[in-house]
Amino acid sequence: HDIYRCRKCKVAVWSDYGHRPQIRFVRVGTLDDPSALRPDIHIYTRSKVPWVRLPKRTPAFRNYYDPKKVWPKKSLERLKTALAGC
Repeated sequence: HDIYRCRKCKVAVWSDYGHRPQIRFVRVGTLDDPSALRPDIHIYTRSKVPWVRLPKRTPAFRNYYDPKKVWPKKSLERLKTALAGC
């Protein structure tokens, strides 16, 4: 995948997985107000530091997950529509 970084500070801002311009993965921490969006899932938790506490109500996976089993139906439909333009 391609990672796009700030030219000035080099922090990763967003990613493109599979060269699909209609889908971008923005890193919430780079937004002006990252608190406006709460995580709805946590991935790769096997590598988190022990002092980080994840909310019990938010799904967490040691590795990645199968979106077809986890994502809401409407989210899967939006993804399908976006990928149809590939």
